[in-house]
Amino acid sequence: MSEAPDRPDRKVIYEPIDHTADAGMWIYGRDRAELFAHAAWALFDLISDAETIRSRQSMTITIDEAIDWEDLLVRWLSELLYLYDTERFLCGSASLTALSSTQLTAQVQGECFDPARHPIDTEIKAVTYHQITVEPCDTGWRARVIFDV
Repeated sequence: MSEAPDRPDRKVIYEPIDHTADAGMWIYGRDRAELFAHAAWALFDLISDAETIRSRQSMTITIDEAIDWEDLLVRWLSELLYLYDTERFLCGSASLTALSSTQLTAQVQGECFDPARHPIDTEIKAVTYHQITVEPCDTGWRARVIFDV
């Protein structure tokens, strides 16, 4: 089984936002596909330490009916959180194979939670629509996401 691929500096992928009683972050990508892949990585880096996640399992995730980019991002991250909550699956990387403002298909790689290797830093209850945004920026695209913790 392969180890998780090398990743850029966390500061290139995301930065925390101070938010009362919740956890928030700005997530960055050169394009929307990279933004959504980085959002997955950032979610699991908030839960644990994403750099410890190995690529032992692969699965396809499809989101079919979003209203817009913001709704698609919330649904994407919520599906990943659901996999963690129900199957203890930690996503270490994602590659989007299809992406539009209302749909996505992605291959995700990761492994099941191992308490000996995966410290749990933050328990996330939900991905919220509060202050959600997906927008262009100087380096490509960015998104603001707030998590209910």
